[in-house]
Amino acid sequence: MQLYLDSANLQEITTAVSWGVIGGLTTNPTLVARETGSFEDLIRQICRLVGEERPVSVEVIGTTAEAMEKEARLLAELAPNVVIKIPIGIEGLKAVHRLSQGPKKIDCNVTLIFSTNQALLAARAGAAYVSPFVGRLDDIGWDGMGLVREMVEILGKHRLEAQVIAASIRHPRHVHEAALAGAQIATIPFKVLEQMTQHPLTDLGIERFLADWNRKQE
Repeated sequence: MQLYLDSANLQEITTAVSWGVIGGLTTNPTLVARETGSFEDLIRQICRLVGEERPVSVEVIGTTAEAMEKEARLLAELAPNVVIKIPIGIEGLKAVHRLSQGPKKIDCNVTLIFSTNQALLAARAGAAYVSPFVGRLDDIGWDGMGLVREMVEILGKHRLEAQVIAASIRHPRHVHEAALAGAQIATIPFKVLEQMTQHPLTDLGIERFLADWNRKQE
């Protein structure tokens, strides 16, 4: 399972990339709105930091297929690794279908998915990625990771190429469960990525090793 960073913060991105574990990155309008400076410059910087071989999802804000397609083509010119994020819906499906066709094909990540039917439609429209929002489903008492398992099974059974990105990750357990569910990708906030490195027994072990070593030097 690939680990993507879910962030638009340059400091977080620089730090996470230096660990050697990041396979890509996702952004959304909320994350981008927290940062300063030109939107286009920010996306270019993010794409350079992540590396041209790693996809960076950038979301459109248009609400019609025509507006989404126009915006998507402009965004795709910012860097060669830009993937276009499009919310599920009738207009979104039309835009994904158009963008996924022809010699100027653009990879799309269909977002805000909360059902297997939505994922199936997105995959059939030509999406390269589908993003179920695990945490938001858990918030309303639904089994978010159960949806991921079903999506992986259905898309695999019918040989659809869209990759499942487990999104809206809230804690390290979500990452563990996404890997078990067979998600090809989990996109993770920086705080959760940090938490994944930690365990109290690791801290205790280091403390004991250092104490033993220091005693040996006395």
